[in-house]
Amino acid sequence: MIKYFKIILVLCLFAVTLCNANPVRDSISRFTFQKMSLLEECDACGCSANGGSMGFSSVFSNNFIGVRYFNQKYRSKDGIFNNSPWVTENFNTIQLWARIPITERIQVSALIPYHFHDRERAVGDEKIQGLGDLTVLAMYVVYQTHKDSAVYSHKLLAGGGIKAPTGKFDLKNNEGSVNPGFQIGTGSWDYLLSAEYVVKRNKLGLNTMLNYTFKTENKKFYEFGNQFNYAGTFFYLIDWQKLQIVPQLGVAGEQYESNSQYRQEVADSAGHIVFSKFGIEAGRNNFSLGLNFMLPLQQDLSNAKVESKYRWAVNLNYTL
Repeated sequence: MIKYFKIILVLCLFAVTLCNANPVRDSISRFTFQKMSLLEECDACGCSANGGSMGFSSVFSNNFIGVRYFNQKYRSKDGIFNNSPWVTENFNTIQLWARIPITERIQVSALIPYHFHDRERAVGDEKIQGLGDLTVLAMYVVYQTHKDSAVYSHKLLAGGGIKAPTGKFDLKNNEGSVNPGFQIGTGSWDYLLSAEYVVKRNKLGLNTMLNYTFKTENKKFYEFGNQFNYAGTFFYLIDWQKLQIVPQLGVAGEQYESNSQYRQEVADSAGHIVFSKFGIEAGRNNFSLGLNFMLPLQQDLSNAKVESKYRWAVNLNYTL
């Protein structure tokens, strides 16, 4: 994992060296590439999935409203023993999401997820569904270039947010399973810090992102571990007839600290994972359609007792 984290840092440093002293604003189309970012919760803690490494906004639009579906598939131990059977878990989310400008430099994003999860256990199949945890994130444009004549364009954003415990947390869902993420919500108020940097030259660009989530104890005295995410994604704008198409390719990683219950560390609850990520988004007029995939490159979740198989998402957005 350290190797991939170093790759992301190198990409960030490379992007910074491209900066111009003269402020300029880039405009390659009526759409503006925003990010294929990551935010905390599309992870082994699928209970509060917000989008996670799948992204927190449209690849095209600064400001939009839309709907997104994403799926995560896991394989985990059904029990705490070495000979416990493996079970298949599917985390599904339909999400309303939006990004709205407050001022020229401040943008606010909101995510409202609805989860429906299932897993196949030896004692029978289990299914849960319901409204998940609401997330609100505010980002401030720290630096942005201002002229079309620049060879490179740059955008640096920083901000923070909050996740409210609007989804149900049921401690019984954790009994007999090493994957604590089979939940609708975390039951806790969680807090986010985020930063991203985008650099473009003509139609080629690079987006880099770092964020950290501080998680708190819920009313059931259970606390999910804090989480650190990082990502780097290359993208390229293609104009084809009346369509604009943006293929994307990158790497993303997630690092989880241990969970705790009654202030005691939960065994085998920490971990890390590194994904390859690739996708495409197409836009015409005010609408855009996106499809993204993530495949694990390296992982160690819950002391190898949980395995991520893949993630994928599709979204439809309307530009405001």
